[in-house]
Amino acid sequence: MSAGLGFWERLIRLTTALLGVAVVLGVLTLAAQWYWPVIRQNERMRREILRLDREIQREEELAREMNAAIRALQENPKAVERLARERLGLARPGETVIRFEPPVTNPPVLP
Repeated sequence: MSAGLGFWERLIRLTTALLGVAVVLGVLTLAAQWYWPVIRQNERMRREILRLDREIQREEELAREMNAAIRALQENPKAVERLARERLGLARPGETVIRFEPPVTNPPVLP
């Protein structure tokens, strides 16, 4: 029995364990570097999907409003009359149309 082999055996095991940890950390680092651009691209695409979903909701709301306006013009003669008065400035016989224009402001004078 030799007492010196116990020390060397423990030193070899410790070195092997540290080398194993270093290899695992190296592999994890390489994997992280390899996947990092993919992760960033995934985040960008998710943000783009959320933005497009919000835009779709806005466009659907606009479509509902336009469909309601179209339906009102097709079914309600008073809506047609109101639109003709507002946009074309039409009036019934004997009515007087008064238009209010926004005030004209002078642009600021720059020194």
